[in-house]
Amino acid sequence: MAFSSLFRKKTVQDILKQVAQNESDGHNALGKHLTTRDLTAFGIAAIVGAGIFSTIGKASADGGPAVIFLFLFTALACGFAAFAYAEFASMVPVSGSAYTYSYVAFGELIAWIIGWALIMEYAVGNITVAISWSDYFTGLLQSRGINLPQWIQMDYLTASNGYKDAMALMQGGKSFENLDAGLQTAYTAWKTAPTIGSFHFVADLPALFIIVLITALVYRGMKESRNASNLMVVVKLCIVLLVIAVGAFYVDTTNWDPFAPNGVGGVLKGVSAVFFAYIGFDAISTTAEECKNPQRDLPRGMMWAIIICTILYIAIALVLTGMVRYNELNVGDPLAFVFEKLDLKWMSGIIAVSAVVAMASVLLVFQMGQPRIWMSMSRDGLLPKKFSTVHPKFKTPSFATIVTGFVVAVPALFLNLTMVTDLCSIGTLFAFVLVCAGVLVLQNKPEIPRGKFKTPYVNSKYILPVLIIAGLYYAFAFNNKATMAFINNEAQTFDATTIITSLNKEESAKVLNYLESIDVKNKTAETSDLEHLLSQYQDDEAKYAEVVKGLPINDAAKYETGFSLFKHKIPMWIFLIVLVGLAVWAFRKNLSLIPLLGLICCLYMMAELSVWNWIYFTVWLLIGLLIYFGYSRKNSKLNFVEKI
Repeated sequence: MAFSSLFRKKTVQDILKQVAQNESDGHNALGKHLTTRDLTAFGIAAIVGAGIFSTIGKASADGGPAVIFLFLFTALACGFAAFAYAEFASMVPVSGSAYTYSYVAFGELIAWIIGWALIMEYAVGNITVAISWSDYFTGLLQSRGINLPQWIQMDYLTASNGYKDAMALMQGGKSFENLDAGLQTAYTAWKTAPTIGSFHFVADLPALFIIVLITALVYRGMKESRNASNLMVVVKLCIVLLVIAVGAFYVDTTNWDPFAPNGVGGVLKGVSAVFFAYIGFDAISTTAEECKNPQRDLPRGMMWAIIICTILYIAIALVLTGMVRYNELNVGDPLAFVFEKLDLKWMSGIIAVSAVVAMASVLLVFQMGQPRIWMSMSRDGLLPKKFSTVHPKFKTPSFATIVTGFVVAVPALFLNLTMVTDLCSIGTLFAFVLVCAGVLVLQNKPEIPRGKFKTPYVNSKYILPVLIIAGLYYAFAFNNKATMAFINNEAQTFDATTIITSLNKEESAKVLNYLESIDVKNKTAETSDLEHLLSQYQDDEAKYAEVVKGLPINDAAKYETGFSLFKHKIPMWIFLIVLVGLAVWAFRKNLSLIPLLGLICCLYMMAELSVWNWIYFTVWLLIGLLIYFGYSRKNSKLNFVEKI
């Protein structure tokens, strides 16, 4: 096969012709039930979930009240991407989302890559939400006096890693009672779990339960899923509005001062967590074939969902940071926490129930999205034909839905929440980048039939270079220290927890002796907790650096340097190099500004993720390429068209 066959494309005309044929003969046709209101509700169902009930706390603790600007930035980035999605959805109103759009814009190999990335996005997203749902559900049971064993409500990795960290901290003098609550729970789960030899059976069974329940609902039909989603959206919107209304009476404006306590760096620190709060609006595009009027309703549904959710997020962030100080919000359930702190326990109970409903609605939308991606890939011959089977009665992709249930349920028993959250974010951002790039590639091709919606055109030829120059001026004029540290790869001091958990028993004793020798406040007479003793210096950056420098241990345990440090900056260097290339492309081709800004914003957020996420994501893509060259390329329907 020729190299050019890797980039063979599907035409919009052929896609629409195939959809029309499916609808006329009833073969593999999906039921049409959705309107703009339903799509907006699906978008809200997907977006208002883990973000507003969980990650908003960590982001607020890092950025203070100024975290609202991060929500605005992320909403703009998603809004730019939504314009690109809406234009493609109007042009190619079929199931498949970014996969189908990439098939039209870039060709088969890129379409396969994005389809494979979307499989990861939805699967990992579902795992993430299922784990979060399990946390809230078990917390709700505990508040009612029902205590499940810890080993059936926690994943294996969290328990294993938490046990090791707890042992290291206790070796450093910390008592079990003074351990972080999460470490106490992980330690207990690991110690009390049934064992087979050296294997500890720790598995998140509530997560398995909700996945099975939601998969059964999605299998039953789009109409049932829509009705359940709409009901859950009404419930959680009422709760969110109640939180805003009640919380507004307890806002103390002095808590908003300082507004940005950790500066721009603190605000941007929560970028991946806040972006995760917006993941889901793209799942709307997978339901295109089930819309009554997709070319009109899909763009409207996406935009309304993002606008409504952004307003809610900003209002919630202002209320939370006004009710308590921002630095107290680094908790897993910030909404419930602030009301408990103000002794409004009745509100905490309502929030706990609504969180369980909210998580279930997010899982429902994600669980609908993935089977429709698989179905589209199967229709094109890139996956086995079985994946495109449509249930004769329920009109849903039945086999793909069942497989999705297994793919999500098994890892949810064992995987760590932080790992899957970041993996979901990088997969989604990658999809957004390619969809935005696809609109740019097709913008000057008159032979491509256009839908009813088109992204407003603004020439970026001179605007992008001006924005880059402004960014450089800010970096060197107002953030010079951090910028030069990035460029020069200056050594970074580890935090107290990282240092203490890396020590052996002998090193711990040396560190304790050293801290006693410099202790002017006599804190070491009160406790031998090394983490507590060292972390007391962290509020003063210069003093902490001086103390760490004097620790009688190897520099490798104190500082991150050389390639070990540089590797974390590789994603950002990739972003900066690509940014220069985009500026040249924009200048030469007069690219449209909105999709270009969407591409840049999403690529920047990818650069903010850990290099390990890029490595895991690359491994996933390599596995996908093996499948493509081993099966999909030779079974592609376009391959048979070429032979004819």
